[in-house]
Amino acid sequence: MAKRDYYEVLGVNRDASDDEIKKAYRKLAMKYHPDRNPDSKDAEDKFKEVKEAYEMLSDDQKRAAYDRYGHAGVDPSAGGHGGPGGADFGDFAGAFGGIFDEIFGGRAGGGGGGGGGQRVYRGADLRYNMEITLEEAAHGVEKTIRIPVMEECDTCHGSGAKPGTQPKTCGTCGGRGQVRIQQGFFSIQQTCPKCQGSGHIISDPCGTCHGAGRTKKQKTLEVKIPAGIDDGMRLRHAGFGEPGVNGGPAGDLFVEIHIKQHAVFQRDNDDLHCEMPISFATAALGGEVKIPTLDGTAAIKIPAETQSGKVFRLRGKGIKNVRSGHFGDLHCHVVVETPVNLTSRQKELLREFDEISRGEGSQNPREKSWMDKVRDFFD
Repeated sequence: MAKRDYYEVLGVNRDASDDEIKKAYRKLAMKYHPDRNPDSKDAEDKFKEVKEAYEMLSDDQKRAAYDRYGHAGVDPSAGGHGGPGGADFGDFAGAFGGIFDEIFGGRAGGGGGGGGGQRVYRGADLRYNMEITLEEAAHGVEKTIRIPVMEECDTCHGSGAKPGTQPKTCGTCGGRGQVRIQQGFFSIQQTCPKCQGSGHIISDPCGTCHGAGRTKKQKTLEVKIPAGIDDGMRLRHAGFGEPGVNGGPAGDLFVEIHIKQHAVFQRDNDDLHCEMPISFATAALGGEVKIPTLDGTAAIKIPAETQSGKVFRLRGKGIKNVRSGHFGDLHCHVVVETPVNLTSRQKELLREFDEISRGEGSQNPREKSWMDKVRDFFD
């Protein structure tokens, strides 16, 4: 069966950037990953197709050879040179990037040693979204989480074969996981197409893991959240991702922090902001107001004739910086409230107060300034 165009496989244009190719690959790899589709042969085939397309298009030299000669420029089994006059040495070497490392005993793709051992793959990274309160972010906290991980199958003990049977050595590669192809005077080593680099064939797969040798389980982990952590920050736990393949290292677990909206405070880096409602009388005559902080309460002295919008700053009552250890500030924004549900007596007193105020001249500086601007505008 003829191979599909690599750009078509990834769903990108031929002039796509490296970032666009990588983004398309990650999306499709997650969609067709065998762990997400354990019983789908179609998804497995598509995953291999996507992986092959990305390996070619993510390498500048291989991509150039593919753009010039198509599949013949990057497939050693094609046997041709892909162009009417044949590819020159630079194109040929680029099409088989890494060939000289393999000929002279370098590492075989993905971490396998020279000489044709099984390919070693690092396990996939995992991400866990954790939601915490502002108080927990400010003071630090320890959380217990459960994460899904792929671990050795208890039924077949990782062999992938049904109990009582054993995987058979791959007849194509002889158990090495790689095959060597002669291309002129070059000797090319690549992943065995029969066993996909595992070195063995499972004819009677395990009923629990379906031949994968691993099953999904839940793992408990204690996560320590440092004081001062901010929204969007990530904590890395090395080796707590998915296990590697053929002895490869495990991936990492990244815990991404999301802070819940607070009823009183709004966070701005290490500073906190809050509204401080005060009565008309307190704003005019002055007084003392108690406000909450993350550590308890604090008292603020309100001077007489305080206007709405004035900001009082309490130093060191903000959030501790997760790196420097310095504390931010708490900014209290004054909001003068208009009284509601007034009694008849209260309305009478306010009208009397308003009449007296007008007779004494302007006692509202902002109102006077605004009226002056209005008159100047119309004049």
